[in-house]
Amino acid sequence: MSIIYGERIRLRAVERDDLKKYHEWLNDPEVTRGLALYLPLSMADEENWFDAMTKRDPNEKPFAIEIKKGKNWKLIGNCGFHALENQNRCGEVGIVIGDKTEWNKGYGAEAMTLLQRHGFETLNLNRVYLRVYADNVRAVRSYEHAGFVLEGRLREANYKHGKYEDVLLMGVLRSEWFKKKKK
Repeated sequence: MSIIYGERIRLRAVERDDLKKYHEWLNDPEVTRGLALYLPLSMADEENWFDAMTKRDPNEKPFAIEIKKGKNWKLIGNCGFHALENQNRCGEVGIVIGDKTEWNKGYGAEAMTLLQRHGFETLNLNRVYLRVYADNVRAVRSYEHAGFVLEGRLREANYKHGKYEDVLLMGVLRSEWFKKKKK
């Protein structure tokens, strides 16, 4: 697959050289607060993840998120599809902006918009969805900005940091995507 370009970001294939940054980010409690991760990750864990990722369905391989910095590109996170369902033409997306210096700049919403475009226009999906912790207000706002709508609430579905919390289910339909795109 070729690189997917947006206005300020690009999505490219994940490379082994990215693992050092991923290792750093995924061991930062602030970064992993909104993720399902709860244990420290070793470099060996990251290398095993990378090796397994290279064997996955090409449509479920994650993308590195980069932003343009002068003449160079800067790695700030990753995103991608998983749990693709061919019969139902749907897939779940996930994202992490690991570089905290780039938080609150709209890069996550732009990455999710690019994933939707890829999902609807390349993978021929009918529905793109995600799960997000209800108390992750910044992420929920970003997803809404990217066109996702609340579809449901899984009450006390996640246990983290000594408490149960709700998980929100958000999604975008193909018809909604194309309607928004025409505007």
